[in-house]
Amino acid sequence: MDPSSKLRHAGAAAGALLATVSVSHAAHAIPDCSTLPSPIYAVGGSSPVPIFAKVAAALAAATPPVTFVYYSAGQGGCNGVTDITTAGTLLTGTANYWSSTGTALTCNLQDLTATPANPGTVPDFGVSGTYASLCGSPLPSGFKEFLGPIQDVDFIVPVQSSATSISAAAAYFVYGFGGQSPNPYTVENWGAPANIFTRSTASTAAIIAALGIGLPVATLSATGTQSSSSSNLLTAVGAVTPGAGTDAIGFVSGEYADGNTSSATPKIKVLAYQHTGQSCGWLPNSAPNTYDKINVRTGLYALWSNVHFIAAVDGTGTPTNPRAKSFIGYFTGSPPTGIDVDALTAQAGATLDCAMEVTRTTDMGPLLPYTPAAPCGCFFEKNATGVTSCTACTTTADCPASATVCTKGYCEVN
Repeated sequence: MDPSSKLRHAGAAAGALLATVSVSHAAHAIPDCSTLPSPIYAVGGSSPVPIFAKVAAALAAATPPVTFVYYSAGQGGCNGVTDITTAGTLLTGTANYWSSTGTALTCNLQDLTATPANPGTVPDFGVSGTYASLCGSPLPSGFKEFLGPIQDVDFIVPVQSSATSISAAAAYFVYGFGGQSPNPYTVENWGAPANIFTRSTASTAAIIAALGIGLPVATLSATGTQSSSSSNLLTAVGAVTPGAGTDAIGFVSGEYADGNTSSATPKIKVLAYQHTGQSCGWLPNSAPNTYDKINVRTGLYALWSNVHFIAAVDGTGTPTNPRAKSFIGYFTGSPPTGIDVDALTAQAGATLDCAMEVTRTTDMGPLLPYTPAAPCGCFFEKNATGVTSCTACTTTADCPASATVCTKGYCEVN
């Protein structure tokens, strides 16, 4: 099959995008991605962008530098699954990369100076926030999912809102009936369909939210106003002035929520969430403006899932693409020399697996007790919040009797 038939943007839409990119390239000297130092290409949803921004900045500052190029505009995590598993898929248009100072920049996925122009770029790996099976079908043979850090999905409202919590049942009625006018089941503040913000069915944040509240994701995605990315949804919610029956609500990954609530001028706040069977709502963290993720880690906060990296693998389950192998390895036990990917991940607002006390075998499945091989709750808290009450250590011999192992510089109970 002609690879041009599998461009990420096809037909007339692709032509329009290419025209826009050409003008932009001339006016702003947007570089071709292939000219950047050692580019690694990934495709997926917007939820993990805050993590990637921190890691990408560190890679750009490394010697030699590496450029992480991420295509996520206007799509969800499920596109990360389909784009990497569909042979011949080429990414077109523009993508983001980050400077050594963390500035988000743009590069062209086609070489617009070549004759003939390069039609697009083959991604090295995909990124999703759920298992591939929730995106429509299991992974095809020859591909594997690698689990990365944990992301909570948070319901958010404008910072001036009087709302402080939402139950799964209330969210069910907001997103199940909020698109109807008149709405027979108006819930508290959220009676204006235009101010109920959602994402597409390809968004893995939407999938997790839908699973949590017991709605088909197609229903949740069709309710209210659909945003094309996590950042756009957060901006839209924060721009609404709350009023009786016209408050705004939406959902984003914890990285986006924490990044805004910790800013000097927060636009949104996170609602406590009461899952089915619980007697009260829980924030992801122990308190507002505290970022320890303790309620995620202990299982009290229910809406969370792992970042999933998807790549082609050989018979041993090892990624066949060397760039995919390197980058995925940064999150699964083989970080680059001199870059603490775990610390950067915690600082970005995601939770490390080694800091978890519960686990799941399926997204939003039953919680199971979990003891990591090398627990790192203290390390996580230090990097996520800036403080920890744990004892610093070099070896386990430095730790008090109440702790049994020295992990990542702190005494931990194993």
